[in-house]
Amino acid sequence: MKICIVSDSHDNRVLLEAAVAEAHDWGAEAVLHCGDVVAPSTLNVVQKYGLPVHVIHGNNMGDLYMMARIAAQPSSVVQFYGQDAGIELAGRRIFMVHYPHYAEAMAATAKWDLVCCGHDHKANIEKIRNVQGSETLLVNPGTVAGVAAPATYAVGDLETLDFEIRPVPGA
Repeated sequence: MKICIVSDSHDNRVLLEAAVAEAHDWGAEAVLHCGDVVAPSTLNVVQKYGLPVHVIHGNNMGDLYMMARIAAQPSSVVQFYGQDAGIELAGRRIFMVHYPHYAEAMAATAKWDLVCCGHDHKANIEKIRNVQGSETLLVNPGTVAGVAAPATYAVGDLETLDFEIRPVPGA
């Protein structure tokens, strides 16, 4: 299963949609958003792609009540979890959190196949040595909105755990 990982969209609907559209064309079957959506209505631009959007809030939370309402609509593809989420997709255990230090700690537990974060707007993919002596993949897609950094997102395959950082088209 191919997925798209974004973070820190900060209400930039144009760049969020551009990243998700390109990932959709590439074959992504789900989107993980690692926080700082800000206005929940920002997610409306990705509804038309029909991909499940798994989203947490970050430190720029916006209207959490409205985020929950959008996610609760029967036709919505948005699944809102709160401050962090442990989910399973394609048999892989995935943890999503906004903060990199928290993500690194969760990767070290060896309970997750993939840990995703955002917050610092620094795109990065690394393997974290965990308590079992193996490694856990940590992906920070950077800021899809291009806030004080290049606009980037990540795509990857959950079967192989191969991920890459991509520039957002048109940014």
